[in-house]
Amino acid sequence: MTRLTRRLATLLSFCLALATAPAMAQPTDDAGDGPALLVADDLFVEGEDRLVATGNVEALQGGYRLIATRITYDGSADQLVIEGPIRVLDEAGNLVTADRAEMDQALENGILTGARMVLDQQLQLASVEARRVEGRYTQLSRVVATSCQVCGPNGVPLWQIRAARVVHDQQAQQLYFDNATFHIGRVPVFYFPRIRLPDPTLARARGLLIPTFRSTTLLGLGVKVPYFIPIGDHQDVTLIPYLSPKTRTMEFRYRRAFRYGDLTLTGGLSRDTLQPEALRGYLFAEGRFDLPDDFKLEFDLASVSDESYLNDYGISSKDRLASSVAVTRVKRDVFMQASIVNYQTLRDSESNDTQPRIMLDYYVERRFFPAAIGGELRLSAETHGHLRRSKLDVDGPDDDDEVDGRDVARLNAELSWRDRWTVGPGLRMGVTGHLWADRFITEQDATSDRDVASLTPGAAVELRWPLQRRGFDGGRTLLEPVVQLGWVGGERKANPNDESTRVDFDEANLLSLSRFPAPDRRERGTTLAAGLRWMHQAPAGWTAALTFGQVWRTEEDSEFSLSSGLSRETVSDLLIAGRFSAPFGLTISARGLLDKDARFNKAEALASWSNSRLDLNASYLLLVRDNDEDRASGQSEWTFDSTYQVSRHWAASTEARYDLADRRLDRLGLGLQYRNECIEVGFAARRNYASASNLEPSTDFDLTVALKGFSTGGSAKEYRRTCAF
Repeated sequence: MTRLTRRLATLLSFCLALATAPAMAQPTDDAGDGPALLVADDLFVEGEDRLVATGNVEALQGGYRLIATRITYDGSADQLVIEGPIRVLDEAGNLVTADRAEMDQALENGILTGARMVLDQQLQLASVEARRVEGRYTQLSRVVATSCQVCGPNGVPLWQIRAARVVHDQQAQQLYFDNATFHIGRVPVFYFPRIRLPDPTLARARGLLIPTFRSTTLLGLGVKVPYFIPIGDHQDVTLIPYLSPKTRTMEFRYRRAFRYGDLTLTGGLSRDTLQPEALRGYLFAEGRFDLPDDFKLEFDLASVSDESYLNDYGISSKDRLASSVAVTRVKRDVFMQASIVNYQTLRDSESNDTQPRIMLDYYVERRFFPAAIGGELRLSAETHGHLRRSKLDVDGPDDDDEVDGRDVARLNAELSWRDRWTVGPGLRMGVTGHLWADRFITEQDATSDRDVASLTPGAAVELRWPLQRRGFDGGRTLLEPVVQLGWVGGERKANPNDESTRVDFDEANLLSLSRFPAPDRRERGTTLAAGLRWMHQAPAGWTAALTFGQVWRTEEDSEFSLSSGLSRETVSDLLIAGRFSAPFGLTISARGLLDKDARFNKAEALASWSNSRLDLNASYLLLVRDNDEDRASGQSEWTFDSTYQVSRHWAASTEARYDLADRRLDRLGLGLQYRNECIEVGFAARRNYASASNLEPSTDFDLTVALKGFSTGGSAKEYRRTCAF
C-alpha cells in the first residue's frame, strides 16, 4: 500500500498541474513541486494494483484544487479514472469541469466527458467530449463558446460561436474552430469553415484586430480592418487597410523596443477621389533613447503630402507640423541640448517658402558656487540659426509685412551671479547681476544690418515678504508681496525682430529683466515690477490662489505687441491669475491681462470636474485684434469635452468648440459606448466645420464592435454580472 500511495500522490501532483493546463496561458515550471494533499471520506486498496478514494474527494497541491466524487488509480493499466462532477481550479481562477475523466499514466492523453473550460475567468467553452493529446492539445467536440453570462437553464448568450470541433493549443495559446457559426442570440449570422482566435491569456497574437466602420462626407462609408503581426518579443507591425468607395488606403504602425529606448512609426498611403492625380500620405516617427554618459536622444518627426490630408482622414487637427531631433544631457550643475527643428505649415494663409523651416540650436549652461564671493555663478552659451526657402531680401506679395527670405544666425553668451538673504522681520532679499554678449548675422534682408554685436549689462534687486498664518482649525494662509527693481543697459541694435514677435506676460516672467522670448530683443532701461501672491489651504481640503502683478518702465518699448499687455506707454496691463481646486474633483485656473479701461486684452481659463462618473473639461480663450501678431480680427472661443458614465454599462461623451467671435460652431462631436462582460460597442459622430486650418467641412461617423474574452478584444471581467434566480 505504501508504494501505491506514493504513486498516487505523485500522479495527483501532475494531475493538478496538468488538468488545468488547458485553462492556463503557460504551465508554471514549479506546478508539480511539493506534496499533494488528498482528502476523502474513504481511501482503500483493491487487490495489489488498485487504489480508490471515494466520497467528497479533494486534492490540494500548490495553488491548485481538484474536487471529485471518486478517484481510482489502476497500477496494472497505468490509468487514472476521475469521476465527477469534477472541478479543477488554479490560483488564477482558471476552471475546468467535467463529468468523468480517463487519463494515461503520463497525463498527456485522455478523454474528459461533458467537459467545460473557462479561460482566464472569461471565455467559456462547453463541449460534449474533450480529448487531451500529447500533453499540449485539448480537442473539444460539439462546442459552444461565449464570454457572455448565461443565467438560468434556458438562458441564451448575447453572442456565441458554435463549432463542430475546437482545438486549444496550450503552448501557442490559440483556439482553432472547425465548421463554426457565429450566432447573435439564437440567430446564425456568419459561417466560418475554419477560424483561429487567440485565447484570452495571450497578450500579443498575430491576426485581425477590432474593425472600425467609418462614414464621412468626404470619403463615404468604409471599413478599417487592422491586422497585427508580432515580430518576436520586442517589435510588431499593425497594417490597417481602409476601404471605401472613394479611397484605397493602407495605414500602418511599427513599434520596436530596444534595450535603451523605443521607436514608433505611424503612417499611411492613399489613392482617393479627392485628389485623384496624386498619391497622398503621411509619416510620423517618435523615438526615445538613452545614450552613453547620461546623454538622451529624442526625436519626433512628422511629414504629410498636402495640407488637407490629416483633416480629410481624421488623423490630426494640427495646423503646423514640427519635426525635431534633440540630444540632451542633464546633470546637477550642467545642462546641454543640441537640436534641429523643421516646421511645415498646413495653414492656407501661410507659405512654407516664407516661414522659417529649419532651426538649429545648441545650448549649454553651467553652475558654480564660488566660496570667495558666495551665491551662485552661471555661465551659458547658445548658438541658433534658422533658414527660409525664399531668396527674396524684401517683403513679397503675401499677407504679412516681413522680409520673405530672411535667414538669421546668432551667438549669445551670458554670465550671471545671484544670491539671497533673510533680513529684517522675515524679508527675503535677492540680488542678481548679468552680462550678455550677443552677435547676430542676418542674410537676405535689405532692411537691416548684416552683422550686429552688443555687450549688455543688467542688474536687479528683489524683496519678498512672505507672511503666513495658521488658523485654529488647521487652515493655512500665505500672503506674499514682492517687488523688483531692475536695470538693463546698452542700446538696441539694428538687427531684425525675427523670434520675439509673440510675447506672453504671465506669472513666470513677472520678475524677469526681459520678457521677450528670444535674445534678439531685450528690454532696456529701468523697470519696477510689483506683485502680490495669496494662497489658502482649507481644512476641508480645498485650495485657492490669486496673483496680481504689474510692471513700470522708464521708457516705452514699441516692440511689444498690443496683446502682449506691455505695449501701453510705460505701464503694463494688470496681470491677474488664479486657481481653485476642491477635493470633490473640481479644478479651475484662469489668467488675464486687464488694461487701463478695465478690458481684457488676453485671457484664458481652464476648468475640469472629475469624479467616479463624470469627466468634464472646458476652456476659454480670448485674443484681441493685433496686426503685429498677424491677427486681423479678435479670437474668442469655448471648448468642451466630457465623458459621463450613465450606468455601469453605458457611457456617453461629447466635444464641442464654439467660435464666439464668428458666432458659429467649429467642431461638434457625440459618442456612445456600451460595454458588458462579453461585448463592447462604440459609436461616435463628429462634425468639423470649415476654418482657416480646416479647408473642407466634414461629418464623420465611427462604429466599433469588439467581442470580449479573446485577447484581441481585451478583458472585461470587471463587468461580469451576477445571475438572480
